[in-house]
Amino acid sequence: MVILTLLVMLGVMILLAFFRSSIWGWLLAMVVFVFIAAIQSKLSADLFQVATIVLAVIVAVLGVPSLRRLLVSSQILKIFRKILPHISQTEQEALDAGTVWWDGDLFSGHPDWRKLLKYPKPALSAAEQSFLDNETETLCAMLDDWDITHVRQDLPPQVWQYIKDNGFFGMIIPKEYGGLELSALAHSAVVAKLASRSITASVTVMVPNSLGPAELLVRYGTLEQKEKYLRGLAQGKEVPCFALTGPFAGSDAGSIPDYGIVCYGEFNGQSNVLGMRVTWEKRYITLAPVATLIGLAFKLYDPDGLLGGQTKLGITLALIPADTPGVRAGRRHFPLNSAFQNGPILGQDVFIPMEYIIGGIDRIGQGWRMLMECLAAGRSISLPACATGGVKLAVRTCGAYSRVRKQFKLPIGKFEGVEEALARIGGNAYLMDAARTLTAAAVDMGEKPSVISAIVKYHCTERARTVVNDAMDVHGGKGICLGPSNYLGRSHQQNPIAITVEGANILTRSLLIFGQGAIRSHPYVLKEIQAAQDSDEQRALRDFDTALLGHISLSLSNAMRACLFGFTGGLGLSVPAGEKTRRYYRQLTRFSAAFALAADVSMLMLGGNLKRSEKISARLGDVLSQLYLCSATLKRFEDDGRPIEDLPLLHWAIQDALYKIQIALDGVLHNFPSRFAALLLRALIFPRGKYLAPPPDKLGHQVSVLLQQPGAARDRLTAGMYLPNDENDAVGALDAALHSTLQCEPLQARVNAAHKAGQVTALGELMRIAEAHQKGFINSEEAQLLERDHELQRKVIMVDDFAPEQLAAGSNII
Repeated sequence: MVILTLLVMLGVMILLAFFRSSIWGWLLAMVVFVFIAAIQSKLSADLFQVATIVLAVIVAVLGVPSLRRLLVSSQILKIFRKILPHISQTEQEALDAGTVWWDGDLFSGHPDWRKLLKYPKPALSAAEQSFLDNETETLCAMLDDWDITHVRQDLPPQVWQYIKDNGFFGMIIPKEYGGLELSALAHSAVVAKLASRSITASVTVMVPNSLGPAELLVRYGTLEQKEKYLRGLAQGKEVPCFALTGPFAGSDAGSIPDYGIVCYGEFNGQSNVLGMRVTWEKRYITLAPVATLIGLAFKLYDPDGLLGGQTKLGITLALIPADTPGVRAGRRHFPLNSAFQNGPILGQDVFIPMEYIIGGIDRIGQGWRMLMECLAAGRSISLPACATGGVKLAVRTCGAYSRVRKQFKLPIGKFEGVEEALARIGGNAYLMDAARTLTAAAVDMGEKPSVISAIVKYHCTERARTVVNDAMDVHGGKGICLGPSNYLGRSHQQNPIAITVEGANILTRSLLIFGQGAIRSHPYVLKEIQAAQDSDEQRALRDFDTALLGHISLSLSNAMRACLFGFTGGLGLSVPAGEKTRRYYRQLTRFSAAFALAADVSMLMLGGNLKRSEKISARLGDVLSQLYLCSATLKRFEDDGRPIEDLPLLHWAIQDALYKIQIALDGVLHNFPSRFAALLLRALIFPRGKYLAPPPDKLGHQVSVLLQQPGAARDRLTAGMYLPNDENDAVGALDAALHSTLQCEPLQARVNAAHKAGQVTALGELMRIAEAHQKGFINSEEAQLLERDHELQRKVIMVDDFAPEQLAAGSNII
């Protein structure tokens, strides 16, 4: 009877957890449990009466809003205000920027997978596809990365002109101002395709369409500013840059020392013009050496009260023509042998009129918020696209090279060590492209996903580093010798640039992803903080009480769900149909509940110290990130029509991510400051222990085989990259060599068998082919195929060599 009662109680709690019951549901359950316990234990009348009174008091206090607020919520609110960490103005503006999208579902512990899958499949318009297939394809064909990065250290003049003439600087500018007005998905596709050919060209096109003058003008510019500048930017008559980072303000960009003083001055021959004298020193500014229009962030002060308000006006953004007296630019940085234009830009007491402020006087002091709002969307597009384009190049070339290159009489791709690297390359590429596409689609749906943008920026660039490192290992000597035939070396050199910019990855992982997500994406935390900051005490208490009750109910629900699904692996959950994917949706739901629970307990136990517990925050961010990356991967598989050929890629990507979630949660628990809380969480999150494993070797083998042979899956994996149809091009020759190798393998086997039997005795490969032809083992056409195959193999495995004078400093004779 006791066991039956316990099972009934457990069943009630499970139902409450499943349906995210309100506090009333949990209180009702408490009443039921007490009465059942009384009956089971046969309490005396007096004891039962006492238990009933105690329970009635608890129910009255918690169940009657006025009593609960007076006796419970008001006290918790006082404690909450004490432990709430100080939030600076720049942090607050970062939190207020952007929107909450799918990250909100993941943070709730109750992700609605059917809602995710109902989002329309991302697709380019006919005009956008045409731009990708024609103008972008033509631009890629014009690019010789060795010439760009070694000989010129710049794009050729004809490439610069083509970029300007064909609207590449105006991809995000509305058509009414002469721009292309591409969707975020198309913008991403263009950057990715260029990145598969030349990082320099990709960055040159990416920057004017990312955080900078064009986007700031489109969002915040006055009508006069839009008319004055947007058409010139769209037509390439103006080359923009945006100057934010300086020697003393890198990742902490809000601490910029650059300043402007409101004053009267002379401008364009007119005296007594109200404006600002601005002084700045910026560095790492892409396109600064060639820019004609500078976007500038600085702190504005009004010591004489000329604007009639406060003295410290805050971060302000202005547009300054590069030929303005006092502006100094033109020198270049040299970031890891990349040739995109990047350098310092300075100004000393540069007088500019008020009309140069982006958005006019009304936007004074709003600069940081403007930047954060733009970054919330912009970071979702450019860097993930650039990283993914480079990874697609690695996928295509590594697969082909592993099949063509032979050692010990076997293609190197058949060796298990190489297979392991190829599996990582393929699985990461599949997941990265899924995340890039889904995130760009979210922006096109009107979202400004600040937390998700940090996730994709960090993980796409980090995984790109992993992929390129693996690709270099696979290529061996071919990868390390720079020259015209090396298609990987520059990517290997330049990958740390993407790791560093738009929020260094260490900072992004340890502070931004969970730090912002815990407040921004959580269903209740931001509401609790806003209530705590409200100066109206009655409204603050009412709103805090409502949010607190929802928070408690959600936490109880997630605790039950995490434990139950930890036991069952999510068995019984209603998830989208699909025999091959059902278990993944269940495990992800389980981990979403576990993550939400761990996040709540971390915030409760650590309070304001969580902000400084960067390693705990980073691991929780890892869990949230992997949940999102898995979501994107499953959405891609569904949008592609569940192709069976892609299953090895899907399985590898999801299993790798699930294993990383398990590791991250275990790391949180192992290092949690409160050992009691850690033990309790471990019992709830891992009731069966840690039973997930990384992708098995057999699965890695399947992925590596997929990369090494032409087919629909390989083409989908590298769709959108530039594929030169020219055997004189290093990448084009490699693709041709792969097809030739597969075609000639049966012929090569015949020649090898004759040689092994002593019927063909020539030593050199070409002489052996000739002897085999002469003795009738192969015909003339087959001999020609083998000779061409040998030529292609030699072409793709050879590396460049130079005369000493060609490598001398300043040499441009290669």
